[in-house]
Amino acid sequence: MSVALIAALFFTVALLVTTAYFIMGSIPLLVLRHDTPLDARFVRGFFHVYYVCAFVTATATAVSFALAGHLGIAGGAAALAVIAVVLRNRIIPKMDALGAQIQSNYMDAIPGFRRTHTIAILINLAQLAVIVWGLIDYSK
Repeated sequence: MSVALIAALFFTVALLVTTAYFIMGSIPLLVLRHDTPLDARFVRGFFHVYYVCAFVTATATAVSFALAGHLGIAGGAAALAVIAVVLRNRIIPKMDALGAQIQSNYMDAIPGFRRTHTIAILINLAQLAVIVWGLIDYSK
């Protein structure tokens, strides 16, 4: 087994752990009422950290699989890295805007923030399913 393949397996596990950890951490945050700016800042910060970690682990996974000569799975991991950047650039600003509206007592801000939070969780669940499916398919 080559060093690149060992690194690829390590980073794949890191990607799985990162994704699963943040899913398990973000679902209980739905209990928050999201009615204060502090709630919004905390959830926003949680997702910001997730997207950075997801980008780093997916990029490392993609590079190590590419070096190991497994370009198909490297492309999938690279796609996950791109998705993390896109989601960070779309969801975090939306959470920021809704958090500011919560502070100004805009009535639709709380349901909008909860909806954004829920959508982000569902996207993360879909990503986890794709990662697991990809690994199962790759192992055949």
